[in-house]
Amino acid sequence: MRKQTRRSFLATSAATAAGVGLSSAADSEKNWIDSHVHVWTPEKETYPISPNFSEREMNPASFLPTELFAHQKGTGVNRTVLVQMSFYEYDNSFMLDAMANFPGRFGGIGIVNAAEKVVDKKMKNLAGRGVRGFRLYAFSDRVKDWDSSAGIQKMWKTGGDEKLAMCCLTDPGALPVIRKMCESYPDTPVVIDHFARVGMKGTVDQAELDTLLALAEFPNVYVKTSAYYALGKKAPPYTDLGDMIRQVRDAFGSERCMWGSDCPYQVQGDHTYEASLNLITDRLDFLSGEDKENILRNTAEKLFFG
Repeated sequence: MRKQTRRSFLATSAATAAGVGLSSAADSEKNWIDSHVHVWTPEKETYPISPNFSEREMNPASFLPTELFAHQKGTGVNRTVLVQMSFYEYDNSFMLDAMANFPGRFGGIGIVNAAEKVVDKKMKNLAGRGVRGFRLYAFSDRVKDWDSSAGIQKMWKTGGDEKLAMCCLTDPGALPVIRKMCESYPDTPVVIDHFARVGMKGTVDQAELDTLLALAEFPNVYVKTSAYYALGKKAPPYTDLGDMIRQVRDAFGSERCMWGSDCPYQVQGDHTYEASLNLITDRLDFLSGEDKENILRNTAEKLFFG
């Protein structure tokens, strides 16, 4: 029954996608990449959520690949890095099925249980299915035990050995711990999501930003310039974030920066997909053409589609 339901879902998704139109000539020419999107389905019998989460957290009720494609149509974005949704926890099935259903369209960032003895094997197995990064909830209250966690250490070592990114949803207070991990595992690619959430309080704290910028000395650390709806003034056109983006670009180089929408949250209320993208394409005069190519395609391509 479960396999039959999945086949039905995949067939329906493919048919709907054909109607939406996956790309235009402009999309194919630009070939831009959205480095940060979550997808989920209301079909909870097929894809049950973790008992550690409530259905109330599924807001909106769904965000299917086809819903994403509708927002992306005509924008120049035709590839996306899917980030495993938290309420599926360690069951990456829906993300993997979406990736398999649209070959070449999606990269993946999964979630694994660091407490499992075979976490390294799980990572390698997922890597064989196109997953090139693993989300870590690296908040201040969660990283305090990283030094003593054999599983976390194994994840970072495997990341270095297999070139699989540690993708950290973090806050400024946890960056010193991430810095120590970078020192211990210099070969491991590290991605900092959403500027380490600098600016969530409404203004960009320079001291917090400086802590993020200091990670630029590690050549395998990358930054997602993403989730504009949640940072600074939290209002389009988001130009108040320009100075933070400039400082990140100057420190890391655009070849280590990548744009991400953080859909579906970016397409709620007054926030739109185009407004997020346009901040990079049209509103920041200090970004060169090469910068835009890196931020909108090359960096994410190297990490998640290479």
